Amino acid sequence: MGFFVMMRCCDSMGLMLLLCVFGFSVLPTEGAGGESFLKDSSFPSLPSSVNVGALFTYDSFIGRAAKPAFVAAIEEVNADQSILRNTKLNIVFQDSDCSGFVGTMRALQLMENKVVAAIGPQSSGLGHIISHVANELHVPLLSFAATDPTLSSLQFPYFLRTTQNDNFQMKAIADFVSYCRWREVVAIFVDNEYGRNGVSALGDALAKKRAKISYKAAITPGAGNSSISGLLASVNLMESRIFVVHVNPDSGLNIFSVAKSLGMMGSGYVWITTDWLLTALDSMEPLDTKAMDLLQGVVAFRHYTPESEKKRQFKARWKNFRSKESSKSDDGFNSYALYAYDSVWLVARALDVFFSQGNTVTFSSDPNLKNTNDSNIKLSALDVFNEGERFLQAILEINYTGLTGKIEFDSEKDRINPAYDILNMKSTGPQRVGYWSNHTGFSVVPPETLYSKPSNTSAKNQRLNEIIWPGEVRKPPRGWVFPDNGKPLIIGVPNRVSYKYYASKDNNSLGVKGYCIDIFEAAVQLLPYPVPRTYVLYGDGKRNPSYDNLIGEVNANSFDVAVGDVTIITNRTKFVDFTQPFMESGLVVVAPVKGAKSSPWSFLKPFTIEMWAVTGGLFLFVGAVIWILEHRFNEEFRGPPRRQIITVFWFSFSTMFFSHRENTVSTLGS
Repeated sequence: MGFFVMMRCCDSMGLMLLLCVFGFSVLPTEGAGGESFLKDSSFPSLPSSVNVGALFTYDSFIGRAAKPAFVAAIEEVNADQSILRNTKLNIVFQDSDCSGFVGTMRALQLMENKVVAAIGPQSSGLGHIISHVANELHVPLLSFAATDPTLSSLQFPYFLRTTQNDNFQMKAIADFVSYCRWREVVAIFVDNEYGRNGVSALGDALAKKRAKISYKAAITPGAGNSSISGLLASVNLMESRIFVVHVNPDSGLNIFSVAKSLGMMGSGYVWITTDWLLTALDSMEPLDTKAMDLLQGVVAFRHYTPESEKKRQFKARWKNFRSKESSKSDDGFNSYALYAYDSVWLVARALDVFFSQGNTVTFSSDPNLKNTNDSNIKLSALDVFNEGERFLQAILEINYTGLTGKIEFDSEKDRINPAYDILNMKSTGPQRVGYWSNHTGFSVVPPETLYSKPSNTSAKNQRLNEIIWPGEVRKPPRGWVFPDNGKPLIIGVPNRVSYKYYASKDNNSLGVKGYCIDIFEAAVQLLPYPVPRTYVLYGDGKRNPSYDNLIGEVNANSFDVAVGDVTIITNRTKFVDFTQPFMESGLVVVAPVKGAKSSPWSFLKPFTIEMWAVTGGLFLFVGAVIWILEHRFNEEFRGPPRRQIITVFWFSFSTMFFSHRENTVSTLGS
């Protein structure tokens, strides 16, 4: 039986080679231990070549960095004899041309080449469309740049993200907003799937930190400076000065040039960007000094990739491949080149495992596309990858260390151990101020050094280095301004004649002074946003004003707040809310002190002579009752009369003492 099976495989070899006529593109990566997957000689014959597709926008920051990485990876995979020894990987490139329509057509053309996997697209919007095609044809789709969190594994089971999910990046930004004690932000985003869904994830993350997005400012893709200027002018009227910018790297820098012209890059403003900014800056060789002057004080997040010797060697090789693929001298290296490279190696290693398990590569026609032969669009040329589900499972089970760190997927098909660099833009270039990871939050040490320790994201363990904010400000801005047309807080202060230490008129900048005023001002300074306020004296200054009337003015909205030594009583709480009292008197006795003389017999003064006589009579009565009850049975109450009298006095005294003590304790406890 075994010989018959081998003969059948040999007879079908020509058909398999015909089906696999197109190349397969994959990015190579070495395993943590440099292990290889050996093939058993009893397995069926393997194809001489396999096709993999690569779909991305050639003329973009991401595309110009990714293409040399693809080429480098495929050459290294085919040169490595420890993996896929007898099978060559061919890569089929398609340019999505930054267009949803063109990208869809190119993706269909890509699938006609019977690829076993497709790497890309870089666009989240196109990712939604192509994922439906991948689901239908059972072709794993590995995106190295589409970070849209709504590209979920439940809706698109064949979609796999080899980079980080934006859910984690938005969580990192929300943690940063909370770390700086801000409560509201303005989101500026590109109006497409990438921008809208990313900002939606940001809103959910902020809500968990008791913060929110106060305004969403959407920018049309490809918008000009005039459109951006109008949008920024409108957001500049908002109270919040915390701006989170989530746009495309190829056009995002225009936002800051317009903001600079509008005076929005000075002190009091905060600008936070997602990874697009560092993607653009890293791609510039040399670094544009004018751009850095423009971006001074901006805080940017970037996908964290650990430093390693392999990473440094790859960057050196990447420059040689870039010179072959692009004639532009300013094409720089960014992190997406690493993700593209690792994606190819991920597919190559998964194929090695896939073939070692005895699987082959076969395709069949899609029954849902049989009735499209009368159309000019030859959809019937698209075939289903029969072993696609098994190959996808082989990809998900891969576990090794690549250039971007540990490559392993969780149950949601997301990369484990997500982490980000936090960089502060200065005139000399980006400066790292710390890291964020899903494991420990903010730290100033690389995240991989903390993975072996228990997860700890408590606030007391969060730490970042000093940040220089716009306008060369070192203290974190409050991130809030009072609008020009806003109404300040009107605060009523009693114009006292006596006890002026609590609240009274003064010639200082506030117009008032006192202990109550000092406490209120200290509380205002603790708020994460400014509170414009105006103090208004209540009363003529000749006699103390009625506090009941002052409460009535607050209830009538003549004052927004009243600050002073206002006693909290039941009638007043029916109309206004009081803060917690900052001074508590407790139980006190008020008595005149002047002229009082101390005396050893002062304790007698609270009771009258009659009261003391009644107390003494009760004292003797209790003693007599105790003597009558105990005399017949208790030896202590017998003997000479002198002894019996002493015993009566002693027991009557002790009974009254302990009875009084118990009553006192009971009263205090109630």
